[in-house]
Amino acid sequence: MTNTTGKIFKVTSFGASHGKAIGAVVDGCPANLELSKEDIQKELDKRKPGTSNLTSPRKEEDEVEILSGIFNSKTDGTPITAIVFNKDQHSKDYSALKNTPRPSHGDYGWIEKYGNYDYNGGGRGSGRITIGHVIGGAIAKKLLKTQNIKIISHVKQIGDIIAPDNDFKIIEENISKNPVRCGDLDTSKEMEELILKTKQNNDSIGGVVETIAINIPPGLGEPVFGKLDADLAQILMGIGSVKGVEIGLGFEISNKLASESNDEMIIENNKIKTSSNNSGGIVGGISNGMPIVSRIAVKATPSISKTQNTIDLEKKENCKIKIEGRHDPCICPRITSVAESSTAIVLADHILRSGYINPNKL
Repeated sequence: MTNTTGKIFKVTSFGASHGKAIGAVVDGCPANLELSKEDIQKELDKRKPGTSNLTSPRKEEDEVEILSGIFNSKTDGTPITAIVFNKDQHSKDYSALKNTPRPSHGDYGWIEKYGNYDYNGGGRGSGRITIGHVIGGAIAKKLLKTQNIKIISHVKQIGDIIAPDNDFKIIEENISKNPVRCGDLDTSKEMEELILKTKQNNDSIGGVVETIAINIPPGLGEPVFGKLDADLAQILMGIGSVKGVEIGLGFEISNKLASESNDEMIIENNKIKTSSNNSGGIVGGISNGMPIVSRIAVKATPSISKTQNTIDLEKKENCKIKIEGRHDPCICPRITSVAESSTAIVLADHILRSGYINPNKL
């Protein structure tokens, strides 16, 4: 089972939804980066459950403890280990699922591959394990801040409701002002109404989360294997419930002529840039200095209170299932922090690989 990502800046995730704890080991972070528990906690607070009626009511403070890698409030170049203890598990909610895989969950695949499968809350396959992503991402974001690189993720779409385009600063200001974490306040109200209506019907709904990274230097990424957009797509696609990734215009670019989609080079205020950003800041697998823009398609939470069809693996027969427990009516608001963190992990790795930061010490 692969639980580590990165070549220089490496993040190893561990733990399970209803286990004792979840966390991450971050290796390859240079020494002398100022880092505190609060730097990680503020990122974890964005994804923790129970913060609004749009999220799972599971009550977890998700308080982080740093076990290693920090000395005198700075990184010391050794592996940084951070952990969050689970405190509100309701494992009894899942006992009936031992032999009845939930529709559109990874249960059946895990059972077939490993045999010994922790079905409580989805075990290692739960969305809760993204705590490890966020721990790694918090450290990566602090490292990227030394290069003035900023990253934000926001909910671009819920169902058929799509937020208008806004500039980075407006999105950054708005996402903390609404529980949907949408970059447009008027649209967020419509999205919230739709999510709550879906919740009342014992159902869930999906959407699109967009991530924007600015002040990216040109030259990150490799031209063949190790393309920057390929590495971004891989880590974003690896987030649970993500079924599609776009960079720049994404699939929309297939409907355009080259004369419509090409990003023409210009010099503006003595800086080289492009007149448009249809490629999303990455061309030929390498960053070109423009904002890096990605979007992920997030499916509706498959755990819903409606009765669904499944199979009984022990009896070898069809049966019905009604999933109990506490679940998000829409994953998008909480997955923003995971997309943001995942993007930061890849960019931190490539910024070290490209030599913009000394891999040993700042």
